[in-house]
Amino acid sequence: MENDPHTIKIISYKHDGSVHRKWDKGFVLEDNEEYIITAAKRNKVYEPNGKEWYSNESSISIFSKTEWFNVICMFKSTGLAYYCNISSPCIVEDGSIKYIDYDIDIKRFLDGKIRILDLTEYRKNKKKFEYSEDLDKVLHYTMDKMKKLMEDEVFPFDDELIRRYYEVFQSYLDL
Repeated sequence: MENDPHTIKIISYKHDGSVHRKWDKGFVLEDNEEYIITAAKRNKVYEPNGKEWYSNESSISIFSKTEWFNVICMFKSTGLAYYCNISSPCIVEDGSIKYIDYDIDIKRFLDGKIRILDLTEYRKNKKKFEYSEDLDKVLHYTMDKMKKLMEDEVFPFDDELIRRYYEVFQSYLDL
């Protein structure tokens, strides 16, 4: 885990380059060649329509720099829930984590049930933004892979590891 804690903004885009959503800050816990891992507590979220709101729970987020996903691990009062965005690999530039959101989401609920979400939105945007067949294959491959990792409860869906990251985050907050 990283020894130089700092915060970073997070920006999600759509395929055409328009901003989808922004998060005020993520507290960087680890930054390596494959991932950047952040933590947040009641993070401010900005919508393109001007609406602003705060997330309800603390979270650990894992942004892949090499694969087509990012994961938000949400600390609920009764356990951990996971929300996986199928997205472009992230880039880190200008003090921000940036990625393209490709609509397909996978959620593991507190009871362990897994659902694939937003396929209708994906199909609509595939036509609207003219996703290539190669891109479609990569996104569906990643969806299947991430669902399997979620079922197997292995990184990035490893509760024990995510709790350890959260303990590190808490130790920085206590300073």
